[in-house]
Amino acid sequence: MVETEVKLRWHGTAREAQALIESRGYPAYTPRTLERDQLFDRPSGELRQSGQILRLRRAVLGERTQSTITYKGPGTREVYKSREEIEFLVSDPDAFSTVLERLEYHPGFRYEKYRTQFRASGEPGIITLDETPIGIFLELEGPEYWIDEAAARLGFSRADYLTTSYAMLYARYREQNPGASPNMTFEA
Repeated sequence: MVETEVKLRWHGTAREAQALIESRGYPAYTPRTLERDQLFDRPSGELRQSGQILRLRRAVLGERTQSTITYKGPGTREVYKSREEIEFLVSDPDAFSTVLERLEYHPGFRYEKYRTQFRASGEPGIITLDETPIGIFLELEGPEYWIDEAAARLGFSRADYLTTSYAMLYARYREQNPGASPNMTFEA
């Protein structure tokens, strides 16, 4: 599968963002969920340097946690970010982490967000509201034409598109805030 997406920085509250999204015909289809993401790489940084990621996500859904492994391949970052994405559920994330470490993939950057997803019936894309420790972002994922249409409905233009990962956004944040934690977590 090829993932095509953009991020949009939101300058209001999460509640205001949700109200806007829903007022434009996109009801929430997943509840607000805490996602804890852990990236893995070799000590040389070979995945990062080649534009790839290997991520373990733990989504906390009330009393239960769902864990997903994601591989993202190198991609393009022009108007949209587009790249191969392979995801699958894992029943024992700790065992999987141990397997990765045995294969010399070590835990790297960690980041957290509260995520709510929205979708309009019959439309091919998803709007995601991400509440992160460095601000609120909307992600639009789907075909390029749909991204442009949905962005316009929400009051954004192509000039507002970000194709940067949360790791890169946080690296920029740390440049401006040298005392910030090395990981983008709420506890930090």
